[in-house]
Amino acid sequence: MKAIFEKRDLTTGNEGKAMVLFALPFIMGNLFQQLYNVVDTIVVGQYIGADALAAVGASFSFMNFLTSVMIGLCMGTSVLFSQLFGAKDITALKKSIFASFVFIAGFTMILNIAALTQLDVILKFLNTPDKIFIQTKNYLLPILWGMMFTFLYNYFASVLRSIGNSFMPFVFLAAACLVNIVLDVVFVVRFKMGVEGAAYATVAAQAAAGILTAGYCFVKVPYLRYKKEELRIEKKLLLKIVNYSMLTSLQQSVMNFGILMIQGLVNSFGVTVMAAFAAVVKIDAFAYMPSQEFGNSFSIYIAQNAGAGKKERIRQGTKKAFAGITVFGLVSSAIVIFFSNPLLHIFIKASETEMIACGQQYLWIEGSFYFLIGYLFLFYGYFRGIGQMKMSVVLTCISLGLRVALAYAFAGRFGVTMIWWAIPIGWLAADIAGAAGVIHKSRKIMPNEDISW
Repeated sequence: MKAIFEKRDLTTGNEGKAMVLFALPFIMGNLFQQLYNVVDTIVVGQYIGADALAAVGASFSFMNFLTSVMIGLCMGTSVLFSQLFGAKDITALKKSIFASFVFIAGFTMILNIAALTQLDVILKFLNTPDKIFIQTKNYLLPILWGMMFTFLYNYFASVLRSIGNSFMPFVFLAAACLVNIVLDVVFVVRFKMGVEGAAYATVAAQAAAGILTAGYCFVKVPYLRYKKEELRIEKKLLLKIVNYSMLTSLQQSVMNFGILMIQGLVNSFGVTVMAAFAAVVKIDAFAYMPSQEFGNSFSIYIAQNAGAGKKERIRQGTKKAFAGITVFGLVSSAIVIFFSNPLLHIFIKASETEMIACGQQYLWIEGSFYFLIGYLFLFYGYFRGIGQMKMSVVLTCISLGLRVALAYAFAGRFGVTMIWWAIPIGWLAADIAGAAGVIHKSRKIMPNEDISW
């Protein structure tokens, strides 16, 4: 277990072992994050009611969209950090960290102000029912005010991960999750503060994670110790940072905007479907989250080795990553399908039979294909790692574009079932395009190598 906690150089050692050990803190951290999202849902659903559950579910999609923009910016620059760390260019790494912090912090502030001032318009655009409009707004307002804490955590976590330290971001996130769980119970169950109580608990957790991670970085990371003359931004470097970060942010925001569009369509089917959807997306998050986090860590593995010029190591690592994701996806599907009913009962009262039936239908359809989204996360990681962010955007547009188009075109005729089927169809189309892209790129990089994987 000790190897999990160490800072890792991903350019040496067994490829599979290096990726797995580096990815484990990613996965454990996101498990904790999903845990406190689930606690929000359980507490709200069981102690406030179905309307509140629907309100939190609608808020979840919108907040995912906003945070995806910020996380995308951080992920994009972390690829550059990883490449420079792999190349051992510490001077350029320090300059990149400072310039990207200034850029992303400013962008986040603008985004946050826009969301706060236009919240009513956004909720109406999402077809938020009048019945839950006020609850949804009351849940979102405190969380929006705490957005800069979310930025602090994600930015400094990306710095740590890019230099091979995936453990400390997990520690601080786990601590924040415990804060959120305790305060959820105190604010909602004890003090009866409603959805606002759940929101305040989330903000407190975000503040804890952000402040602890930033503080650790300034104390422990030597690349954040600057001389006065180093605190300047070079135009050429800033343009590269903007290119890396904006394209990755675009990929993340397109993905979550597509999900937001689906949420708007789901909302049009009423509170029962909305509440069922709020529950199943939490189950989804647990089921394919390890694949997503493995894809994010795979991106850093690829970037460090690309910076070090180790092309064969990229090839071997890619083969092992896809083999592992296949097995994991199939196991996840089997578990979710077999235990769909008890899993739904965690979030939904047994008396809500129509809601449970709707959620079960979703899980049987979409949950059968988790291996497809696992492949897609690896394709995202591969292309980000080699600096081809545009390809990640293309794959996202294929996946979400097809999903949204099919859902909006046929849901009116075939009902909500078509929304569920549109998801794996979009994944499959993007995977085919991603495989073609990787094979093409492999031939350009290693024309004499066997790329039959």
